[in-house]
Amino acid sequence: MEEIHGFIESIVFAEEEKGFMVARLKEPRKKELTCIVGVMPSVQPGETIRCQGVWKIHPEYGQQFEVKGFELQAPSDLVGMQKYLESGMIKGIGSVYAERIVKGFGLATLEVIEKTPDALLEIAGIGKKRVEGIKKCWKEQQSIRKVMIFLRGHGVSPSFAQKIFKKYGEESIHRVQSNPFRLAKEIHGVGFKTADGIAKGLGIPHDAQERIEAGIEHTLWELSNEGHVCYPLELLIPEVVSALEVSKEVVEKGLLELVQRQEVVLEEGTVWVKPLFLTEVGIAREVARLKGAPCRIRPVQREKALEWVQKKWQIELAEEQVEAVSLGVQEKLLIVTGGPGTGKSTITKAILSITEKLTDQILLAAPTGRAAKRMTEITGKKAFTIHSLLEIDFKTGKFKKNRDNPLKCDLIIVDEASMIDTQLMNHLLRSIPSEARAIFIGDIDQLPSVGPGNVLKDMIASERIRVIQLKKIFRQAAGSLIVTNAHRINRGEFPDIAYYPKGDFQFIEAEEPEEVLSVIIDLVSSRVSNRFHLDEIQVLSPMKRGLIGSENMNAVLQQQLNPSPTPLIRMGRCFHIGDKVMQLRNNYEKEVYNGDVGKIVEIDLTEQTLKVVFDGKKVDYEFLEIDELSLAYAVSIHKYQGSECPCVIIPVHTTHFKMLFRNLLYTGLTRGKRRAIFVGTKKALFIAVRNEEVDKRHTGLKKRLSNGISRGGI
Repeated sequence: MEEIHGFIESIVFAEEEKGFMVARLKEPRKKELTCIVGVMPSVQPGETIRCQGVWKIHPEYGQQFEVKGFELQAPSDLVGMQKYLESGMIKGIGSVYAERIVKGFGLATLEVIEKTPDALLEIAGIGKKRVEGIKKCWKEQQSIRKVMIFLRGHGVSPSFAQKIFKKYGEESIHRVQSNPFRLAKEIHGVGFKTADGIAKGLGIPHDAQERIEAGIEHTLWELSNEGHVCYPLELLIPEVVSALEVSKEVVEKGLLELVQRQEVVLEEGTVWVKPLFLTEVGIAREVARLKGAPCRIRPVQREKALEWVQKKWQIELAEEQVEAVSLGVQEKLLIVTGGPGTGKSTITKAILSITEKLTDQILLAAPTGRAAKRMTEITGKKAFTIHSLLEIDFKTGKFKKNRDNPLKCDLIIVDEASMIDTQLMNHLLRSIPSEARAIFIGDIDQLPSVGPGNVLKDMIASERIRVIQLKKIFRQAAGSLIVTNAHRINRGEFPDIAYYPKGDFQFIEAEEPEEVLSVIIDLVSSRVSNRFHLDEIQVLSPMKRGLIGSENMNAVLQQQLNPSPTPLIRMGRCFHIGDKVMQLRNNYEKEVYNGDVGKIVEIDLTEQTLKVVFDGKKVDYEFLEIDELSLAYAVSIHKYQGSECPCVIIPVHTTHFKMLFRNLLYTGLTRGKRRAIFVGTKKALFIAVRNEEVDKRHTGLKKRLSNGISRGGI
């Protein structure tokens, strides 16, 4: 093997999971940069590296040095030293200060930072506060490096090592050694497989009790990510046996221990992790409480109220709308469900107008910021996200609003209720005063919530709550192909794909995935963008993987729409200023939530922060937190549920066979406000329309609501 050395000029590509990297190396006395490829976890721009490997010729990219082994070294020349400092490795030192520091201390720079950091005060512009920040960061870097070296031997990526250090600090190695399985529970992104790999390296037996119990809980939580609140015992045992590669008897013993310690619940052949069991019990209890209490709003003369509201808005309500409004000013709990164009917005406005004559204590809410914004536009009254209404307590991580500290309302109307998962519904119901009226509005034919459960459907199926289902499509909406095709798809009928120059729906036939991708790029970059701004176009894909999956389309569209010579590459992600991004999980402290879409407006290598604007609000992220973000030029239909965009473009192709479901197509189509474009094949469209099967979600809520709370405690 040959050996080369130099400093990392830039990182071209990095895959976080395996640590694979493509980088440009600046070798001493060489003008041209050297392309190096290989597994190099933890390597950052500016670091000096000595690589062992072999030269190879790539058919497309030319000569490359394939790294078989490497070691990081202190920079050996002034250029490398400056490059190291300005790379953002040390928070508080950017390109300006890097140049000044290296000019002042030369090759002794790192020794000064480590041993006599106060000497940095001699450098123009550097004050005590910045020096203290540099000291802290340098100390953390040394500690993180130790943690990285320890964890790298167990296959843990450097970004996770940094997260582990941020959580446990100087105790990181001790905590990991004492119980590696706690990582999967306590640190976002670190899964059971990673923890299991560490445990194996530490010599923890394959059938150790803590491994079996952690594996059972991990399996149940993984199943919750697929939408299951609980899981049948007869199906769970084989899942765990397969995942852990142990005997059935060992798993059964481990499950029994967890049940006895009340960490999981076993009831009538079904298993829950305890938190999800308690949420279903909580929903049933809160529904019973709200139904059983009197309403604080005084009764109205419905005929007069209906006559008045129709005159006020100069509308004529259809028969089922009359019934919905009547129930909306009468029932304590009401669910209104219907597809696009069936008048849900009109009903909301009518109920709101009548109730405003009786009380000013009215709240409007929706699961997402965009849905709340749309509700505000429709009603003219401020609507809130459910999370903001419930108010997170950052000290405890719990919501401030609950039964002891309820919301101040006599009426609450919640839109897009099909998106509310089991845990959020439990929190919301607990916060509604007993004497208040609650109305949930949604479309049960859409995809269920991203989180576990199928709450709205279960509540309807239980027959414990009054429901009105809207079926009539109104004249104005009937002129929209988006609306009429959505209802055709929902009935299992093939949509109208004829081209209408003034229509709001279009089907573009493309047989091969490469052709589908090419058409979408053309639509987004030129043809459609002539009519809509780029922010008004959203590509929605049924799947993440593949040539026309959201991951690849994001990479392609990023380069097409927003290229950058100096991207930020961290944690396997590549971001440019101006990129469209999506938040991947609820972050209550930042007040951004799973599915929120924003734009990167600033990347600060000196302070190691990235700023994203969501609906006019600027949110800061440390580089360690950017695994909470993903590119959003293309997103999954599931993630975009509850949002709308003036124009949506959806690939429909047989390569997405596993995800071609009727409700997926229906949900994607109804995200388009003014235009929806399908690109793909008629065959794929036919498969999706005919496939009314949906992935079954195991829940206990319908039964618990139907039968009453029964065993509420554990």
